[in-house]
Amino acid sequence: MSKPIGIKMKKSERRDNINGFLFALPWIIGFICFSLIPLLTSFYYSFTSFNPVKAPEWVGLENYQYLFKDPLVFKSLKNTLFMAFVSTPINLFIAMLLASLLNSKFKGRGVARTIFFMPSIIPMIAATMVWIWMFDPTYGYINRVLGFMGINGPSWLVNPAYTKWALVLMGTWCTGTTMLICLAALQNVPRSYYESAEIDGANVIHKFFRITLPCVAPVLVYQAVLNMINAFQYFTQVYVIINASSGGGSSNASGGPANSILMYPLYLFNTAFSYMKMGRASAMAWFLFVIVCVLTFIMTKVTKKISNNGMGGE
Repeated sequence: MSKPIGIKMKKSERRDNINGFLFALPWIIGFICFSLIPLLTSFYYSFTSFNPVKAPEWVGLENYQYLFKDPLVFKSLKNTLFMAFVSTPINLFIAMLLASLLNSKFKGRGVARTIFFMPSIIPMIAATMVWIWMFDPTYGYINRVLGFMGINGPSWLVNPAYTKWALVLMGTWCTGTTMLICLAALQNVPRSYYESAEIDGANVIHKFFRITLPCVAPVLVYQAVLNMINAFQYFTQVYVIINASSGGGSSNASGGPANSILMYPLYLFNTAFSYMKMGRASAMAWFLFVIVCVLTFIMTKVTKKISNNGMGGE
């Protein structure tokens, strides 16, 4: 009797596997057609010279060699690294601060959480247009508030010394998602840890650095990795700002005042669709891919180390 049952179970498992494969087939086809094939094609194109009206011509490593000779590549990469290593810590600090405040018990806590999260669901283009108006040196609210305090506000989006800091300020407004994840991490810290620390006479600062921070450190580093990757894809805000400043004319292929907000994805976009150098743009994309992979690997190692330290590992 055991043999027929075994055969029947094998047929059932085979049928389940086939059904599962059929259900996953649309996604598999979409992944192959819209992700894998374009990825491999762009890798081939990175070794060619072509544009939409010209067939690809093999040039070998010429596109990659050009990357190390083009000053705008390093300029855009420098601007992108600024956003990655300056904006990310600031955003994490603000998100953690808001999460700590909203984790305490007070009346209207749910409404406050909703208000702080709402900026994250506003379309980025609409939010950027509002910030452009707020950064106006004459009529913008930011310089008006600074004027009330006796400070002469700068030309945020015109002066190259302030353009990137304006982008950092814009980024602090949309920390709702990170704040929500940090809030969830704070709520998972066992209350018994704080009770034991209070018995030992620990104050608020000691509890934060000795209990809260080690427990939420893995979440913070994970968010740092995600924010770092997003910083290397920083495109929409600068594209809208430049187009709004130029009126959508031919100058929108620039990188702002003195190329101060020329981010790497924006320069990649301009290379491909403004200068019609698709092969060179493909090489830029793969160069960016390598940089992100290296940084992600380093951050992952840091995450593992911090997680072990935070959880009491060896």
